[in-house]
Amino acid sequence: MNEDKKPANTKTEVKDAKVVNPKEESNKVLGVTQKQTKISPALLADREKLINEINSNQNPRADHQVTYRYTALNPDGKLVKNTFVAYSKMEVFTFFENEGYKVFKIETSSSIDRFYGANGFLNKKMSTKDLVFWLEQLSTYLKAGIPLTQAMEILSKQMGKSDNLKRIFDRIVYDLTLGENFSTCLENQSNIFPALLINMIKTAEATGDLEGTLDDMAAYYSNVEKTRKEMKSALTYPILILLFAFGVVAFILIYLVPQFENIYATAGAKVSPLTAFIIAASKFLKAYILSIILGIILVIIVIVLLYKKVKAIRFYMQTFAMKLPVFGNMIIYKEITIFTRTFANLLKNNVFITESMDILVKITNNEIYKQIMINTVNYIGRGDKISEAFKNNWAIPEVAYYMMQTGESTGQLAEMMEKVADYFDTQHKTLVDTMKSLIEPVLILFLAVVVGGIIISIIMPMFGLYSELM
Repeated sequence: MNEDKKPANTKTEVKDAKVVNPKEESNKVLGVTQKQTKISPALLADREKLINEINSNQNPRADHQVTYRYTALNPDGKLVKNTFVAYSKMEVFTFFENEGYKVFKIETSSSIDRFYGANGFLNKKMSTKDLVFWLEQLSTYLKAGIPLTQAMEILSKQMGKSDNLKRIFDRIVYDLTLGENFSTCLENQSNIFPALLINMIKTAEATGDLEGTLDDMAAYYSNVEKTRKEMKSALTYPILILLFAFGVVAFILIYLVPQFENIYATAGAKVSPLTAFIIAASKFLKAYILSIILGIILVIIVIVLLYKKVKAIRFYMQTFAMKLPVFGNMIIYKEITIFTRTFANLLKNNVFITESMDILVKITNNEIYKQIMINTVNYIGRGDKISEAFKNNWAIPEVAYYMMQTGESTGQLAEMMEKVADYFDTQHKTLVDTMKSLIEPVLILFLAVVVGGIIISIIMPMFGLYSELM
């Protein structure tokens, strides 16, 4: 797969780039015009120092890849700063010089590795949108006969406006020039690329159908993103309405109720138990509003941290959510859709079932379905059918189980899994649309009852005062 580019040399010829005069270097050697970025003498001095360091081999090749931060002038004459993973400064310098850059500074430190390394804070995953676009474009370039390395170079320039994407694609190009397989290049950034994609690329390299696999993966992640957006859309609207409702109630209790309380206290009016309760709630909320907000934020943070870090907590919270009416079915339909669609793709690409289950365990964050995948491997080890692991399980709809059983008996499990995915994708979309259409009147009714009840309870004593005056 790694066509047309030789591995990076262990030595590089840099004598032609040696700095003679800073002014001449900025205007001639680097080709900087009045319209391009002006290069300071300090940067030119850094470049000369870097070249001397490389020539004198002061920075030998490490036995593992190191994260470097570089400053360079790109082919468009723009000064850029970013990070790059390589074995030495020489390799970073050689790579970017060959790409048409002029490198001024290359440095590394523990803080650079902490922020930009494999597990760095600023080393983000690709968004699904970017991943789909990248897969589609790469497939198109390969079908047009463009070699893989060259195609990745084009995509690095095309999508490299983001520093994060630039880092990701430059490293792939670099690894390809070192002679690595494409799947290995992705595996070197396993924190960036999904485990499913890496394994599918490995299979594609063995079968020779990389373009087809890239198309399949683009379609797969498009469907996954569509399902995720539907779920997000179904949750966002009611959450916004609830936040608005709580905001209105808080405003009434904090600012409106005290005005009426002063009137009733001055007039000596008698208030009902409900009105007295509303006034007491208003006083409490006004006195402790900041503490309540901070307490709610703290509780949310603790719950999120426990959910992320403690497996048992995550298992029980997910079980509770999945057993809720309507909302639970939305989660189940979403998980079944993603599971069966992924399983179908793996089966179509001749990935062993046990390996498929290992991949499926990695791509889901749902502990219930992870346990089902692990049980499936155990069932297969005992010689049982796959469908037996899904039988009579509350998290697996009967339709999915019977369709899987039919696929096993007819030898068309992959095709049947695709049908299951399509069926539950439709069911999920229908449920989301139904929920969105019902949630609006329910929340409006809730808002009307709560706000209306508070206002009526506060205004009622006014009628008592009016009757006494009459």
